[in-house]
Amino acid sequence: MEQPPSGPGPITGKLRNPDGTFNLLGLWVGDFSAPILKPEAAETVRKLGELELNGEVFPNPHSQCWPEPTPFALGVQLGMQILQQKDEVILLYVADHQVRHVRMNMPHPMKVTPSWKGDTVGHYEGDTLVIDTVGQKVGPLSRADAFGTPFSPALHVIERYRLIGGEAARDAQRKHESDFFAGGAAPQENDYARGDIDPDPKKKGLQVEITVDDPHMFTTPWKALVTYRHILGEWGEAVCAENTREFGSDGKPPVADKPDF
Repeated sequence: MEQPPSGPGPITGKLRNPDGTFNLLGLWVGDFSAPILKPEAAETVRKLGELELNGEVFPNPHSQCWPEPTPFALGVQLGMQILQQKDEVILLYVADHQVRHVRMNMPHPMKVTPSWKGDTVGHYEGDTLVIDTVGQKVGPLSRADAFGTPFSPALHVIERYRLIGGEAARDAQRKHESDFFAGGAAPQENDYARGDIDPDPKKKGLQVEITVDDPHMFTTPWKALVTYRHILGEWGEAVCAENTREFGSDGKPPVADKPDF
C-alpha cells in the first residue's frame, strides 16, 4: 500500500536494500516501532518478523488460500475488476478467485454477525465510490497487511474509489516503485497477469484511499493509497486452493491410501 500525502500511513518494511529502497521481495519484516501500533500489535509484528529472519515464513491468508480481509487484500492482490450492478458492486481479485459483495445504498444491520469478509455497504458521493466494511471475523490469520499486523473485532475500514488521470496514475506508480523496489521498478513477470502495465497515459487510472480505524490495535486512524492501471494482456488465473506448487515447489497434492466409500 502507498503512503498518503500527509498524516499517519501504513507500516512499512524494516529492512532496506543498499540503495535505500525497502526489501520486500526477500523478507517480510515489518517496522514494529511504527507509532501507529499499540503494544499488542507491535509485539505481534515483531515476533512474526523474527520468524522471517530465522528462515520461517509465517502464514497469512494469501499464502494459505484463506478469505482475505480488508485492507489486507488491497495490499497483496495484483489485479482487480469491478462489476457495477443495480443494487450491488462486486469486486473480483485475480488471486484465488477472491470476491467481495458490496450492498449499495443500504445501512449496516443493527447487529452484525462477524464473517471473513465482514459486512460491506457502499454508496456514491459524486463520482467517488465509498465502501464501508465492519464485522470482519478475527482468527489465527487475521492480518491487516502482509507484515502480519493484527486487527480486532472493532476494525472499521472505509475505501474511496475514484478515477484519476492517466498521467497521475503513472506518476503514482513510478513514485511507489522508486520507494519499494531496488532499481526503481517492480518485476513485471508474475502468475497473476499475462502482460505488462499499459503505459498509455491517456487511459485513466483508479485510485483507492483507504481509512483504517481499530482503537484496540492502532493509536490513531491511518490512511493508505492503492493505485491501479490497465494491463496489456489477459486477465490471469492464479490457482491457490488446488495449487500443487506449494510455495513454488513442485509438490503433489495428498492422495488417500484407500477410498472413503
